[in-house]
Amino acid sequence: MNTPVEKPWILGLTGGIGSGKSAAAQHFIDLGVHVVDADHAARWVVEPGRPALAKIAEHFGPGVLQADGQLDRAALRKLIFEVPDERRWLEALLHPLIAKEIADHLAKAQSPYAILVSPLLIESGQYAMTQRVLVIDAPEQLQIERTLQRDQTSEQQVQAILKAQSSRQDRVSHANDVVANDRDLAWLHSEVERLHHFYLTLRGGQS
Repeated sequence: MNTPVEKPWILGLTGGIGSGKSAAAQHFIDLGVHVVDADHAARWVVEPGRPALAKIAEHFGPGVLQADGQLDRAALRKLIFEVPDERRWLEALLHPLIAKEIADHLAKAQSPYAILVSPLLIESGQYAMTQRVLVIDAPEQLQIERTLQRDQTSEQQVQAILKAQSSRQDRVSHANDVVANDRDLAWLHSEVERLHHFYLTLRGGQS
């Protein structure tokens, strides 16, 4: 009789902008963990030729498209963060499509556990797709400094993104595990490795 293969359990990985969640996710990938990035799924669903992109252009106008037909993310970001109702309209359109894309990619996992990394894991309800939540946390001023160093953006735009995301307290309240990422990259990598070895001992994400 064949022994049934246990499906990988899903870890939700999140953190605010500039927290270091992407660096943490990359190190999990380096350790052989199957990682699905909700931001990548969000990009896939608005590629040219996909129905969502046509609906976005119809709603916001041609100004949100580049000359080659790709979505102009900077233009769209400016519109939705200045008008909360427009952000809610966009989320209502995209969240179900992104959820399906994520589920399809998580189903391909071969590692003992898989990771869904999402900046909006809590706000979008995507944490319901997971069995455990890891939050990468950092002081707000450090988040701002890191983002300004990394992106061509203004402090005002970073503040708007922070306001649109869950508070640090709200994220941490949903967490099973928290990494306080206020040190260097080597330390973050050591924390990821420590957690990875712990996660390999879990069944269904629970100790």
